Amino acid sequence: MSAKIISGKEVSAQVRKGLKKEVDALKSQDPNFRPGLVVLQVGNREDSNLYISMKLKAASEIGINAIHKRLPQTATEDEVLQSIREVNENSSVHGFIVQLPLDSIHRIDTEKVTNAVAPEKDVDGLTSINAGKLARGDLGDCFIPCTPNGCMELIRQTGVPVAGKTAVVIGRSKIVGAPMHDLLLWNHATVTTCHSKTTDLASEVGRADILVTGIGKPEFVKGEWVKKGAIVIDCGINHVPDSTKPSGKRVVGDVAFTSAKEQAAFITPVPGGVGPMTVAMLMQNTVLSAKRFLQAHQPGKWNMIYTKLNLKRPVPSDIDISRSCVPKCIDRLAREIGLLSNEVELYGKTKAKVHLEAIDRLRIQPDGKYVVVTGITPTPLGEGKSTTTIGLVQALGAHLNNNVFACVRQPSQGPTFGIKGGAAGGGYSQVIPMEEFNLHLTGDIHAITAANNLVAAAIDARIFHEATQSDKALFNRLVPLSGGHRTFSPVQINRLKKLGIEKSDPSTLTEEEITRFARLDIDPESITWQRVLDTNDRFLRKITIGQSPTEKGYTRTAQFDITVASEIMAVLALTSSLEDMKHRLAKMVVATSRNGEPVTTEDLGVCGALTVLMRDAIKPNLMQTLEGNPVFVHAGPFANIAHGNSSILADKIALKLVGPEGFVVTEAGFGADIGMEKFFNIKCRYSGLRPHVVVLVATVRALKMHGGGPSVSGITYLIIFQNLELVEKGFCNLRKQVENTKHFGVPVVVAVNAFKTDTEAELQLICKLAKEAGAFDAVQCTHWADGGAGAVELGKAVQKAAEAPSNFRFLYDTELPVVDKIRIIAQKIYGADEIELLPEAQHKVHLYTKQGFGNLPICMAKTHLSLSHDAEKKGAPTGFVLPVRDIRASVGAGFLYPLVGTVSSSIGVIEND
Repeated sequence: MSAKIISGKEVSAQVRKGLKKEVDALKSQDPNFRPGLVVLQVGNREDSNLYISMKLKAASEIGINAIHKRLPQTATEDEVLQSIREVNENSSVHGFIVQLPLDSIHRIDTEKVTNAVAPEKDVDGLTSINAGKLARGDLGDCFIPCTPNGCMELIRQTGVPVAGKTAVVIGRSKIVGAPMHDLLLWNHATVTTCHSKTTDLASEVGRADILVTGIGKPEFVKGEWVKKGAIVIDCGINHVPDSTKPSGKRVVGDVAFTSAKEQAAFITPVPGGVGPMTVAMLMQNTVLSAKRFLQAHQPGKWNMIYTKLNLKRPVPSDIDISRSCVPKCIDRLAREIGLLSNEVELYGKTKAKVHLEAIDRLRIQPDGKYVVVTGITPTPLGEGKSTTTIGLVQALGAHLNNNVFACVRQPSQGPTFGIKGGAAGGGYSQVIPMEEFNLHLTGDIHAITAANNLVAAAIDARIFHEATQSDKALFNRLVPLSGGHRTFSPVQINRLKKLGIEKSDPSTLTEEEITRFARLDIDPESITWQRVLDTNDRFLRKITIGQSPTEKGYTRTAQFDITVASEIMAVLALTSSLEDMKHRLAKMVVATSRNGEPVTTEDLGVCGALTVLMRDAIKPNLMQTLEGNPVFVHAGPFANIAHGNSSILADKIALKLVGPEGFVVTEAGFGADIGMEKFFNIKCRYSGLRPHVVVLVATVRALKMHGGGPSVSGITYLIIFQNLELVEKGFCNLRKQVENTKHFGVPVVVAVNAFKTDTEAELQLICKLAKEAGAFDAVQCTHWADGGAGAVELGKAVQKAAEAPSNFRFLYDTELPVVDKIRIIAQKIYGADEIELLPEAQHKVHLYTKQGFGNLPICMAKTHLSLSHDAEKKGAPTGFVLPVRDIRASVGAGFLYPLVGTVSSSIGVIEND
């Protein structure tokens, strides 16, 4: 009775059909996800091209994104290895095969090349790691080479159990024979491997219940050698002469098929047997790799190892604590939180930038819980918002076993050297390394300085050239000849459209159109854009520019602002993508023309250059806490001039990474009347994110100050000794800030940051009064001295508050008139009776409304040392009129900022945040 033919074509078709369903299921879970396969070929062998085309066709049918990466015959070993490294680092590639043989004119070590493929992408199963795992029997933790895997699938199709059978494998190659032996062995067969040195091969074959051949010799195994009823799997592909074929040859296997099928129970044909299965198994391994990738990179699936603190008493200085701790290598931390290697750009061992591709990869994943830390009106020394932010993160992570991320701002060097304490936190709750955090970090602030000053230079250069040249000369400078022709750049096309000129050929412009295009006609008195420097330098507060004889008498008075007050910093913090940043940078208004039209950076033609300068700054910076929690340090807008919050991008990436049960804790600058109000009304409005909890930081010393005690600049008896009456009197400020948080419908937890001079009675009194005032909870914290362990109760309170009902709402509708929006903030948040707009502010309201900017949110610029405009008025003042002396527009960032009282943005004057 003839053997039953095992058709590889039929089985492989079934396998591919099943794989297509699996891929479709993966896509239904994530429409942006596709298994990826790369085939790397060196040279241009015809047989390799044929095999690759078969693989690419199969991948396309299944839904695998397959890429054929070609290198020329001239490729060297180093070039091949570099290409392999690039593919290894590409997270969109799940399967990677190097097509053998390597067709190069140079000597290339095939073993080295094969083993350079990342084992987790080695869908050919040829690396030593995968081969070793197979040899050890770790079948569930490796990739099985495709041909042996296909053979096993064909054997399973017979329905004959492998366990207990005698198997013979002829051939010991790394691609077929050796892995086939291991595969049969770990499927519980008794296996013999035969080869060219085997004596009495016919006898060995005759014992085989299962025979697999892969020796590459045409019809070498005779039919009469085969055991009656055996399973014969023929992997041979050999060519023999055949005059009846057009090619003059035909393909046969290693087994004499005609005679063997009379002995065997099952046999594979050649061609049409094992060949199609090899490709099918390659596809199966690729889909398996993609599924493993998704399993390993589930959102919120962290593998954190926290750093144990060695607490000392008395608590050493912040810098001593920072230097005493050995941080984890930042690439290890990135892996722990689920970032891929190609999403992380290392800046040394302790900091890195994270690419925005992470957002795209995690787009459909649910966000974690969103917590914002704010505070009461602070003393000049600050009340510890940054320290509380870090302490809370350490508590939620290292002590309460949650995935948790801190998102904080990068501090300006001006206040740091000013001297104010850094913004890394303090004591045993800080970001490390402290020096890197507080100084250059990865150069973002320097990039902003360069971009800002490029705009300033462009403004004055444009005014100078317009004043000293004719329309035609100016036009020729703006649109120079190149190859005998003038061509508008894309940004110039945009300017023409803005002017209503629908032309793209410079030669077709009329004289009137040339004048309108070439002249911005900036009114020097209207320039709102200043130069910046990230250093406090009082002698740059007011300067005269243009003193050089080359400027031909064009001079004007200007000033330097602190870099973090630049609108570009605010843009960085509020942008949502590189394209969005470019759009915002283009919209920045720098001045007004003499006919009242706003002049933008796009009009100046520098928006593209600004985007280039900011291309790295847009990537959030990854650092860590003392206890090893991840921290994003990104953007640093001041809270009394700009909106005082870290970047939207950092928050969005972090919320995806922590997973739906995790937490992202961010900090809003200054008191709740400033940073928190802007966080809700500006940052949340642009990000679309909705916070779950507000943490409101308070201290005994600040409440004593608000109760009538002196401004805290050192130790006084009012701080050292218990004074419950003063605390209760000053509680009015905390009560008002709790009320302010409730305007937005978000639960608030009061964190009483305890100092060693505080008494238990004072701390308990604040907690009691806070709960009575409407706080969800109020707890004492000692995280400065105890690290995360000192904020565990705060962490538990935040967890509970995050589950409480939240009815988030904005304070005002942006479509309201500018004056009404200012009045709502002044009355509801500050407690003012009314507002007073001075003449310059009234003029700006009219101007910005006319220019179409009246529907922007409001970013109040006022002192942080009082709820009012007067820093001397402590507590919760009422009955005052809020004076607004001027209003400025940050159109690119997306807000108007009224200047209240005497607040300033110039160097050395700006109040420390």
